[in-house]
Amino acid sequence: MHFVFSPPADTAAGLLSLPWREPLEGWTDDRLVEIRQRGLSRHVVRFVADEDVVYALKELDDRLARREYRLLRALREMGMPAVEVVGVVVDRPGDLDAILVTRFLDYSSSYRALFANARDGLTTGKLLDALVELLVRLHLAGFMWGDCSLSNTLFRLDARAFAAYLVDTETAELHASLSEGQRKYDVDMARERIAGELFDLRAAGHLAEGEDPIAIADDTVRRYEALWDELTREELLHPEDQRFRIAERLRRINELGFDVDEVELVDAGEHGSRLRVRTRVAEPGHHRRILFARTGLGAEENQACRLLNDIASFRGYLERESGRPVGDVVAANRWLTEVYEPVVRSIPEDLRERLHEVEVFHEVLEHRWFLSERAGRDVGTTEAARDYFAHVLPEVPDDLTETARTARPLNDS
Repeated sequence: MHFVFSPPADTAAGLLSLPWREPLEGWTDDRLVEIRQRGLSRHVVRFVADEDVVYALKELDDRLARREYRLLRALREMGMPAVEVVGVVVDRPGDLDAILVTRFLDYSSSYRALFANARDGLTTGKLLDALVELLVRLHLAGFMWGDCSLSNTLFRLDARAFAAYLVDTETAELHASLSEGQRKYDVDMARERIAGELFDLRAAGHLAEGEDPIAIADDTVRRYEALWDELTREELLHPEDQRFRIAERLRRINELGFDVDEVELVDAGEHGSRLRVRTRVAEPGHHRRILFARTGLGAEENQACRLLNDIASFRGYLERESGRPVGDVVAANRWLTEVYEPVVRSIPEDLRERLHEVEVFHEVLEHRWFLSERAGRDVGTTEAARDYFAHVLPEVPDDLTETARTARPLNDS
């Protein structure tokens, strides 16, 4: 029996004492927990909590497990939004299948949980936008998913939107680049899978009345094609508007959350030049990288953008108060200690696991705007937080997201 763990391997050292020589389905270890946000799987999947971390264990054929381990590692190394692979256990005794180990994505939701616990403003379109962006990023990286679906994706709340993470790569392939046929296959497969999943939701009474699964699946394809076209199409530019058009195209790409790696102008004779843009294959993160560098906070991209805006506003306040310029680092650190941390510390203990603390802070800012509009004055972050904790956060379903602390032991009655 061989254990292969991704570095740093010591983070999962406690898993070595699990009963790897037994079939996964028959395990009775005390560390087994129930995860509400799990999706459907054709394989046996169990969850284990160790040192405040939840791990997903999937039993499957040795060859497929080794392949999925390599693919998930490659995706993480490229900075793609995917679950973190921890290791793989192969050559188990008695012809037992291998077990792939991944880290469960904290504060994530399955699509079923999101539809069953719908919140205001979190529409089907926003969910599909997140899935489409993930698929486009994968295709730009030469990754053919082969089984794109809502079930094979986990979603994190991201400032009243979603961030999508790939979970399953059993049927995936990694190439230098994808052909049109490979992309079309993936998109057609996604359309078929999404329609089927939405029909299941409708049968369970979780799809809003009037929403047509086929129309939504077709709209997903349109969203994908529009995003792919914006990121990859060639444009014919006339010399007189060349500079403006290039700047405008790059601005649109950046606003979509993508970075530009290379801009190429190809002479087209008397017609001008052809603009080719190569989009950088990377995890969405321009704003999240800046936020992390200045504050050490980990956030999704939209959350980071919102928090950076609040830091900029706070910096303006500091400059007005002091009458002199305040640097980015100084403003960010004072904002962290004087604004952000007091709000986070004041989250009621029994509500602390409802949402990630960054999402809570974003919602407090949104609530502050709402209360200020109603009062005709700026109510301030402290008052907004107090009202939000009293009236809004308690209404967030307690099974919308999952963490190590909210996962329930299997023997918990």
